[in-house]
Amino acid sequence: MNGAEALIHTLYDAGVEICFANPGTSEMQLVAAIDKHPDMRGVLGLFEGVVTGAADGYARIAGKPAATLLHLGPGMANGLANIHNARRARAAMVNIVGDHARDHRALNAPLTSDIEGAARPFSDWVKTSASPETLAADGAEACRAAMRYPGAIATLIAPADCAWDEAGAPAAPLARPDIPKADDAAIDDAVKALKSGAPAALFLGGMAMMEDALFQAGRIAAATGARLICETFTTRWQRGRGRVAVERLPYFGEMAADTLAGLKELVFVGASEPVAFFAYPGKPSRLWPEDARLTTLAGARIDALDALTRLADALGAPQTPVLQEAFTPPPASGPLDPMGVAAALSELTPKDAIIVDEAVTAGLAAFPMMAGAEPHDWLMLMGGAIGEGLPMGIGAALAAPDRKVICLQADGSAMYTVQSLWTMAREKLDVTTIILNNASYAILNIELTRVGAQNPGPKALSLLDLSNPMIDWCAMSESMGVPAVRTKTAEEFRSALKEALAVKGPRLVEADMRG
Repeated sequence: MNGAEALIHTLYDAGVEICFANPGTSEMQLVAAIDKHPDMRGVLGLFEGVVTGAADGYARIAGKPAATLLHLGPGMANGLANIHNARRARAAMVNIVGDHARDHRALNAPLTSDIEGAARPFSDWVKTSASPETLAADGAEACRAAMRYPGAIATLIAPADCAWDEAGAPAAPLARPDIPKADDAAIDDAVKALKSGAPAALFLGGMAMMEDALFQAGRIAAATGARLICETFTTRWQRGRGRVAVERLPYFGEMAADTLAGLKELVFVGASEPVAFFAYPGKPSRLWPEDARLTTLAGARIDALDALTRLADALGAPQTPVLQEAFTPPPASGPLDPMGVAAALSELTPKDAIIVDEAVTAGLAAFPMMAGAEPHDWLMLMGGAIGEGLPMGIGAALAAPDRKVICLQADGSAMYTVQSLWTMAREKLDVTTIILNNASYAILNIELTRVGAQNPGPKALSLLDLSNPMIDWCAMSESMGVPAVRTKTAEEFRSALKEALAVKGPRLVEADMRG
């Protein structure tokens, strides 16, 4: 085997079964190696942000890493925004970045760059292979690094000659790292905080938002009266009827501070202290009450299910918590608005669907109105770098081909990675995309006022406007192979969504809310 073949076999043996790729010349040996492997799946993305975002969505649903194949430093740079999002989500990802052959690097060819230097701020593990003989072993090490609970970003840089030269056999998989457990002292501290008699809350994030962990959190709430509150954005939230309901911390800092006001005990599981998404003139960045006591039961890399179960048992909590009741809002009618979208989505979303939420402002109504819908998973934008919704839908659909994926997508952020529609069509993925079209970066219009910008004029406002020229979403979608329909009333939207969800394969429904 050459180095590339040994690496691809090593990745597959370590549990990496799919590679999202946008390769170039320096990766051709790796492309050929994927072709020779009988089971490794290769998926092409037409932009590296699609590739890395898809790997994030895959990991969140599959619970294991995918590989990405990226072309030198500039190709990796194109994908870094969604690597950032994946790292904030603590998703598992193995990035394979091709580089020039070792003797060619010294010649400073046009695509030469400091790949390690660029990768480190966005990765948990980085290494450049030193020889063909070590490339496969480095791949095994990268897989192990990515599988650190609940997931991590590993970036392996593969010089072209290390891929094309003879290398020997694949490397044996390395054991997955043990999942750290909360120590007994952390359990005792949490028991004291929740039995203090003061107003208390469990503040949840990460793996604490999975159904089994939420069940244990519900037991704790039933035993202590503590509120269950979670981070504004979560990696994967299993919610809907029959599951434990949790309050979501609002996005805007003032509203978040009001939500936490009066609490004296905050116990953190899988989450960090809540802070404002941005700084604002004259407003605090820390959102919790100054007189509240903060207790960490389990950090994001500590076993959340184990910690919550042990805490519930230590409190003598009841075995059955209060569960979310079924609720479907009445159908909407008339001109389409966010409430009309939310009503139809709540009614029609099938059981075990995966919702990928990059709806930004126009989708705010959907989240609370889906609380009593059929059980579903809700994936969110963790790092704040927009342009990940559509790629995450690709990855989620490939990780769970038997489940319907719904991308709830704002129009502005969709344009960052609109090439995703092409991959959905090429791979025949069961993804229904809802484009929430208000022809604006609406969130930025809000933020313009919040940061204190005075009397913005036409030039400023034009930088947040998407209506000149108007984007023809149906034409865009159809051109990439995804059937599409535009809707302008609540009745039209409900009918189109029902039809799209009934079909196996990619569809796009434009929710035109421009009035």
